[in-house]
Formats: sequence, structure tokens, C-alpha cells
Amino acid sequence: MSNMIEVKDLVLVYSNGTKAVDTVSFNVKKGEFFGFLGPNGAGKSTTIKVLTTLLKKTSGSAQIAGYDLDKDSNEIRKLIGVQTQETAIDGDLTGRENLMLQGHFQQLSGSQLKDRVDELFKLVDLEKFSDKNVRNYSGGMKKRLDLATALVHKPQLLFLYEPTTGLDPQSRSAIWNYLEKLNKEDKTTIFLTTQYMEEADKLCNALAIIDTGKIVAAGTPRELKEQVGLDSIKLDLKDCDKDKASAIKVLKELGGVSNISETGGCLTAFAKNASLIIADIVRSFDSLGIVLSGVSFSPPSLDDVYLQKTGKRIRTEALVKTPNLMRFGRRRR
Repeated sequence: MSNMIEVKDLVLVYSNGTKAVDTVSFNVKKGEFFGFLGPNGAGKSTTIKVLTTLLKKTSGSAQIAGYDLDKDSNEIRKLIGVQTQETAIDGDLTGRENLMLQGHFQQLSGSQLKDRVDELFKLVDLEKFSDKNVRNYSGGMKKRLDLATALVHKPQLLFLYEPTTGLDPQSRSAIWNYLEKLNKEDKTTIFLTTQYMEEADKLCNALAIIDTGKIVAAGTPRELKEQVGLDSIKLDLKDCDKDKASAIKVLKELGGVSNISETGGCLTAFAKNASLIIADIVRSFDSLGIVLSGVSFSPPSLDDVYLQKTGKRIRTEALVKTPNLMRFGRRRR
């Protein structure tokens, strides 16, 4: 078996008629670090709920580690771990008590469970805090413990929903290191959704972008960036309300400029040889009295891929909390 996940023509229609997932197909190879990206409401969390057996699909097919999603849901639950945006740890317990509790839910006991708990505390660098009450943990420490609870039963496949949202850069970097170790050393297949494009670029071997329930792009980070093939130009307008319309008109009239968008007073456009065309842009703006407070350009990034495929920048979307997914083997008291 080369694929851990196989999804073909997956459809989910809610009772109100909303088609949340629309004929989605993709594969995730065994041992792969797979990124699943998309705007809020695109179908990410619905797809995850289907793959983790929390929602019944309307049509199509899906297999997890060779098990059929409809026929073998109990077997699938045994081999997956799920970590969502909100932690599922008990603040009234110590870190060790939380992991021991989750282990008991997975029918682990004795030295097997104790050794696994010690191993996990070492993995997430919480050995010194294992017997401290969780309510005294920092946000980053709680995220790391939460990750450990999803790993108690050594899942073959780990689903992560925005695991580093709200963390400081140092805590995010620590989580990245743990995930890379899980993937490379333990060969755990990881299915990640994230709002940080640099996170997806750094960690993922393969990506899929979903928008309005459909897969709009798929490939390795490098392949997707090569599809853009254009430099990204960012123009900060000093008075966006006054000058935006005129600035966009100028950009549209210049040859070789495409995909113009505006976010928070900053215009973004794409062009070949951006370093050459920027001079023309500045001259044209100056002749019309359009004042720039900043100009920059860069080679294609995953953020540019996302913008081109969805028409949005992922980091500027309003962050909407997602209903907490139940975690198999991870229950509150």
C-alpha cells in the first residue's frame, strides 16, 4: 500500500442543501507530510470530519490505510490521531495525568503506558513540567501537551487543524521541530491545515488547495510556485481610499501586469521582471499624484499561489473558531 489516504469524487451535501465538499479527489502517500489549504468555509474542516469518520459523506469513496470509510470506521479510528484548534486537555490534572488518562482510553496500561508517556514528554520537551498542574502551563506548553495526547497510541496518521495558530514564533518553531521528527523518524503520515504559508512551505511534501468545496490546485510547494511563474509586486498606498481606483487603473493599463488585488491599503500585482516594471509604475503614479509609502517585490511564494487560486490572502481572513472535533482516544472527563 503506497497511499495512506485515497479520496475519489468525495461529495458532502448538508441537510440545508449546501454542498460543502464538491467532487474532491486526492491521495496522500504513506509517510507524507500533506498540507490542505483553503479559505474559511472552503470545505477543509468538513473534509477532515469525513475522513475522521465524524460525518457521513453523501457520495464518492475514501480509504484510510486501505480501510473503507463506510465499512471500516472502527478500524480507522484505531490508527488515526486528531488535534484541533482548541486543546482537549484537562486543566485540573497534571500533564502526566492527562497523558495517562488518554492512554487508558486507548486500552494501554502498566509499563507500556508509563514508557510511552515518558517518551512523549521527551518528544515535546515537557519532562520538567510533567507533574505540574496544566492550568499553570503557558499557551505553547498546552499546545505541546495537546499534541502529545494525540500521539499516545502511536497513530499511523495524524490530522492537525491549525496546530500553531495563536502561538509566538518560538513556540511555533518548537512545534515544527516535533512534527518534522514525527514524520521523518517515526514515519507518521501527517495531514495538516494551516493559515501560515511559510509553515506549509517548510513542512509539507505535497499540498492541495480547496476553495468553495473544490480542489483548485495540487502538487509539491515547488511545483505550485513554479505555476505562478511571476514576481509578486506589493505597493503600499499612503491614501488608499483616495488613490486606489486610480492606481488600479494605471496597473491595468500597463502591459504585463496581472491579478491585481487590494488588501488593507496594499495593492498586489504579478509581473515578469518586476524590477524593471516597478520604475514604470512609480513614474505613472507620480504623474497622477499617487503617493506610495512602500514598494517591494519578491519571487513567487505559496501565499502568491494561494492568492492566485482563491483570490484571497489567507492571513488577512477573519479567524473563525471551528467547532471542536472529537478526538479518538482523547476525551474530557
